[in-house]
Amino acid sequence: MNFSRRAVLVGVSAVLVARPAFAKEPRWYNNGSGYGADGADVVAYFSLDASAKGVKGSSGHSTEWNGMRWRFANAENLAAFEANPEKYAPQFGGYCAWAVSQGYTAHGDRNAWSVENGKLYLNYNKSIRARWLKDVPGHIAQGEANWPRIIGA
Repeated sequence: MNFSRRAVLVGVSAVLVARPAFAKEPRWYNNGSGYGADGADVVAYFSLDASAKGVKGSSGHSTEWNGMRWRFANAENLAAFEANPEKYAPQFGGYCAWAVSQGYTAHGDRNAWSVENGKLYLNYNKSIRARWLKDVPGHIAQGEANWPRIIGA
């Protein structure tokens, strides 16, 4: 297995240990589910309140795009995605956006998310999302600088 992050338990809290991503990472994180954003309906995020959980997609409403399978809660969201997938697909391949801004990868949690300037970002968990929200423009800029190296582009 190729792990790009490790969780270390310290007392009762998990701490991420940064490991620079020198090996090529897959373009899309899928948590072993085979679906982008771990099967969440990525279109639904754009109409949710920021405190809501991600909406799970259905196998009855799915498509393939850019080497990944995607699920949606309904036919309308599937059609919206197929019309403009770049608008809805999570940034940084669905990996934790904060981790990418720090130079490594960690999984993105469909329930720890934000939409910033019309783009979807996933984070490792809600605690990490709180860190992300402290300097979104700075983290986005740093993530965009790190992303090509992380995926081996």
